[in-house]
Amino acid sequence: MHPGHLEAVGPSSLASPLQKMEPPAPDPPTAAQSRMENFRKVKTSEEESPLPFPDLPSGVVEMKVKEGSKIRNLMGFAMARMELEDTRQIVFSGCGRAVTKTVTCVEIMKRKLGGLHQVTKVQYKTLLEVWENKDPQPEGQVEHLTVHKNVPSICILLSKDLLDTHQMGYQPPDPPDALWVEEGGPQEDASSCSPKGTKRRLMTPPCEEDSLSKKAQLQVQEIQEDLGTVVGCGH
Repeated sequence: MHPGHLEAVGPSSLASPLQKMEPPAPDPPTAAQSRMENFRKVKTSEEESPLPFPDLPSGVVEMKVKEGSKIRNLMGFAMARMELEDTRQIVFSGCGRAVTKTVTCVEIMKRKLGGLHQVTKVQYKTLLEVWENKDPQPEGQVEHLTVHKNVPSICILLSKDLLDTHQMGYQPPDPPDALWVEEGGPQEDASSCSPKGTKRRLMTPPCEEDSLSKKAQLQVQEIQEDLGTVVGCGH
């Protein structure tokens, strides 16, 4: 082709190799997947298992956290029980998608009460899912399937009394400086300062629940590494 001479080029010549390539077709669903599309989950239950803490008192308070549980409701009941002098220990437990919420509840209680010893145990728990066939069956019978699913589970013991500091998962109480402020200090308005400050309990503001949730997520990531699985696979 001579310089300055333009030659007509057809559209097929301009198409790049990438434009000519078509995305690979998705793999066809397996027979099991096609069959499960006709089923819907109607019930989920946890397989009962003992708490992983020896020598617990018979009347220990156990808070079973679910994926749909409201933190406000859980903490209202738990705080009322732990503020009683006779209640010395409480256990929070959750599995699957409820693990993060379980850790958040524990962090809130530690912030509000203070001086609590903690032991954390991580394990697997079996969920039982019942699925029901949506298609009508002969003679009006309903076909059910039961699925056993193993998901990560966490149990956290909080105690007002000293626990075995050498056992796996033990955490000492948080420093008291993080739980108390002095009235009349820099966090109070200058007009309300008194010559002699008094101490009061520092309650967790609503805005701090987000930071507690982030802290819980970090702890859950450590749990994931310990278990070698992804928390939240239980649905």
